[in-house]
Amino acid sequence: MAASAANVESITELLDNYLSKVGFEVYPLKVGWYNSLLPPTLRLAHPDDCLAVVVLSTPALFEQAFLPFMEERGCQGLSDPIDQCVKRCVSSAVFQCFPGQEVDVRYDYEMLPSRKPKFLAQTAAHVSGAAYYYQQSDVKDQPWAEKKMFGVCVHPRFGGWFAIRALLVFGGVTVGSEMVQPPPPDCVPSREGRIQLLEAFNYRWQDWSYRDIVRPVQIYSQKQKDYFATPPAERVALLKTWGFFSRESDQPDPTSDTESQATGHG
Repeated sequence: MAASAANVESITELLDNYLSKVGFEVYPLKVGWYNSLLPPTLRLAHPDDCLAVVVLSTPALFEQAFLPFMEERGCQGLSDPIDQCVKRCVSSAVFQCFPGQEVDVRYDYEMLPSRKPKFLAQTAAHVSGAAYYYQQSDVKDQPWAEKKMFGVCVHPRFGGWFAIRALLVFGGVTVGSEMVQPPPPDCVPSREGRIQLLEAFNYRWQDWSYRDIVRPVQIYSQKQKDYFATPPAERVALLKTWGFFSRESDQPDPTSDTESQATGHG
């Protein structure tokens, strides 16, 4: 089905109306925007004019979705509780908003048999205009010599206090040239700021400081910080102190953790 700009807006509005209530944001993109930045082995197996939507979680997710999910005993089996919560929210939105439609849903924690991720979260966020993906190549006259510095996305409103959770590809929806790629907001335009960001992310991610590279409109609550600051193997014990997992059968695998932004740190 060929989609007009109005159709694209309708699809994103449906998703946004459903998911924004539980702490998510959605941004549309063309598959071709994403694939153009990647080698063939990492590209999506969909046409370039296919519509996709990237889903981000905001600081509100923890209180609006995760804690209620845990209260409802929503966590089952071996996988990470946050991953289960996100999957339930996103899959429910797709089922409710697009019944019978072909939607390829990929989560940030999923891997292909080759052990490559099902999608590159930060690349998807960047090409959709949701968040700027700052990489080593964005710094002129790099001070790190041959050292590898990992990149990180910065959201214009949340700074680093967000995560990239899923990519939805609408296999039956194609979009034309009327859908123009938006540039991601360059929140950290100076060389000095970018060096500060990448060094804080690579060397001191545990102190949260890279997340405040821009003034955020909202950050994680103290309870959410406590959760993500706790080593993955100890999070079940923390959740127990909060009154969850009263039955042994409710407990997930404490070694499972894939908290997002491709960082593992919330």
